[in-house]
Amino acid sequence: MRNRELLDESVLLARIAIGDEHAFRKVFEHYQANMYTFAQKITRSNSDAEEVVQDIFMKVWFDRNHLLSVENFGAYLNRLVRNHALNLLRHAAVVTKAKAAIELSSSDNDLGTQQALDYKETKELLDNVLNRLPEQQRRVYALCHLEGLKYDEVAAQLNISSDTVHYHMKLALATIRKHFKQHALAYPALLMLFLK
Repeated sequence: MRNRELLDESVLLARIAIGDEHAFRKVFEHYQANMYTFAQKITRSNSDAEEVVQDIFMKVWFDRNHLLSVENFGAYLNRLVRNHALNLLRHAAVVTKAKAAIELSSSDNDLGTQQALDYKETKELLDNVLNRLPEQQRRVYALCHLEGLKYDEVAAQLNISSDTVHYHMKLALATIRKHFKQHALAYPALLMLFLK
């Protein structure tokens, strides 16, 4: 993704790992343009590309204590940009699909409005149960279902085994399903959008 070497990159990354904002700015300035170009090629959107770059560098800063274990920082950023850009596209597709489903099923007596309200209620119920999950289950669910990562990618990111990721996902999904059943939701199509 980069077109020139960053001098003393490993030193800069070590300084970032201990919270050096000046080193972080140097690395950001070095990689930002290439990351933007790469994200823009995937998303075909300037605003989405900007969002990807900002989100990735926020992630780098907040997870900076892991930087010392990154062997090839350029490749690491490349993977983060690709995954995040593809997740944005997946999310946009799900939203478009949900909107299309709601619009298709609307009728003269405005069922579309009711379904939009049902969708909002379902989303609020899901957010409520997610907020009550144990932190590790919530993180695993978010990485798998909201960011679209595979179990082994989540395992590597959280420094746990793939079996542990599977276990947390199983518990999280069971809790979510139980919560929805308790609230007698009759929105199976919308629920499938959230649990896919």
